Amino acid sequence: MADVTTRINPLFLRDEELRQGIELLYFAYREFTNEPDEMLSQQGLGRAHHRVIYFVGRQPGISVSDLLSTLRITKQSLSRVLSQLLKEDFIHQRPGLRDRRQRLLELSPKGVELERQLTENQRKLLARAYREAGAEAVEGFRKVMLNIMNEDDRGRFPAQTTPPLPGWRGGAS
Repeated sequence: MADVTTRINPLFLRDEELRQGIELLYFAYREFTNEPDEMLSQQGLGRAHHRVIYFVGRQPGISVSDLLSTLRITKQSLSRVLSQLLKEDFIHQRPGLRDRRQRLLELSPKGVELERQLTENQRKLLARAYREAGAEAVEGFRKVMLNIMNEDDRGRFPAQTTPPLPGWRGGAS
């Protein structure tokens, strides 16, 4: 009798498929960063500045030490980037409430506007790709990306929960 159990096709682990995945990441990242890179270049800024602006915008009041942990860059690298962003009024810095030595960061109004502009194109790219791929593919993408990350960073992302559909009241109707 033939075995009728469904087996997962292992062809996605072939070297050619893995190399294609690497290339897909490179080309997608190039497109994902292209417009923001041009915008940053006009301001005399680069991708390191973009990462700092993005994460300070996502976590207003983030400490310098937490930002270092998030970005995994050296203090020297962050200092160079942060000093320029402070000097050009994209970021404001204030001392911590409990520990005055702590430096807490937030975007200035100028920084908020730059972050919005930089992120808008990226949001449109992702929204288009998500829409064309569908919910199941988006969840697959999320799983792949989470599994590329190290375990510490993976912990930054809570388990995905699907929000209820509009008009859903819960329970039986």
